Amino acid sequence: MFGNYRTKKILLLGSGELGKEVAIEAQRLGVEVVAVDAYDHAPAMHVAHRSHVIDMLDAVQLRHVIEKEKPDFIVPEIEAIATEECLKLEEEDYHVIPTAKAAYLTMNREGIRRLASEKLDLPTANYRFAETLEQLIQAVNEMGMPCVVKPIMSSSGKGQSVIKSEGDIEKAWQLAQSDKRGKGERVIIEQFVHFESEITLLTVRAVNGTFFCPPIGHIQQQGDYVESWQPHPMSKAQLDQAQEMARKMTEELGGYGLFGVELFLTEDGVIFSEISPRPHDTGMVTMVSQDQSEFALHVRAILGYPVENIEVQTPSASAVIKAKEVSDGYRFTGMEQALQVPSSQLRLFGKPITKVGRRMGVALAKGNTIEQARDRAKQAANRIQIHTV
Repeated sequence: MFGNYRTKKILLLGSGELGKEVAIEAQRLGVEVVAVDAYDHAPAMHVAHRSHVIDMLDAVQLRHVIEKEKPDFIVPEIEAIATEECLKLEEEDYHVIPTAKAAYLTMNREGIRRLASEKLDLPTANYRFAETLEQLIQAVNEMGMPCVVKPIMSSSGKGQSVIKSEGDIEKAWQLAQSDKRGKGERVIIEQFVHFESEITLLTVRAVNGTFFCPPIGHIQQQGDYVESWQPHPMSKAQLDQAQEMARKMTEELGGYGLFGVELFLTEDGVIFSEISPRPHDTGMVTMVSQDQSEFALHVRAILGYPVENIEVQTPSASAVIKAKEVSDGYRFTGMEQALQVPSSQLRLFGKPITKVGRRMGVALAKGNTIEQARDRAKQAANRIQIHTV
């Protein structure tokens, strides 16, 4: 409440660059925003009305801030939160977006993979689970190489690696343990999928139905996206299959909001990979490609407002800007040169420190073709330099 003005209140659990855009879109609709994260000066805290710094995996701390703020909507932006506490809070009539069940299942790769493959019968890569190095070795021998190892709890490619030889197995185990989020040593081992391309199908569940953004193509390196573009060309049969898979998964998770559904396009059809019950990093391209970005669509759906047909206005692309070293002081240069690239825009996130490989910004660009948009976005991103001080 601002003075005598009463409004809805959103509490963000996770306040990175995606949360920042959600906060901005919420405020455009008169919503009060509270940003929560594990570190101070997170990007969404720059624009939120208030902020809190807590260990979001700590159920006591999480409950304390929620009971203090009493938000109308609890909006997770990351996986690493005390999801079991969210289940309890939802039973007490707190509204978790899209549902506490969705937050709980998608934080744990085992839960979402078993849901997709075993309950919904969606095509997925073959998989195994392991809790020890010995079990991992056995699983790799059963699965065959190459295969992919990921921590059960992680995001943005953290702790992920590809095993191509026996010498990679122990390294993969150690990386998964050092870069995991949450507790436990369990990992998932997935058959390596030889795909033609990988896409994100942004799916919106709103009061007036389920809607799909045109597919977004993307490239990942070490499990983290470095480039995305929209629209990605697909056959009608591929698109129909992808949309049906996304519809089944999002209907099962329930609630209102935007979901990022990751899929592989192969010679044999579409294969389910992962799902995020929130805006997706590859979807940052929608800030220039669509009249309503994924963030605007997420907020509309959360608030119970209708969503209309979603279209790409022009071929567009994004390219990430990453740091190359660790520092608690830095500055950007090259913005003037980057913005000389035709139809380009920048989003510099304002994170308080740099880390090796940390995403610090993104360049966006439009073009007459996907290829031109991708080239422009990469040109703009490459002209930005990060200098540590």
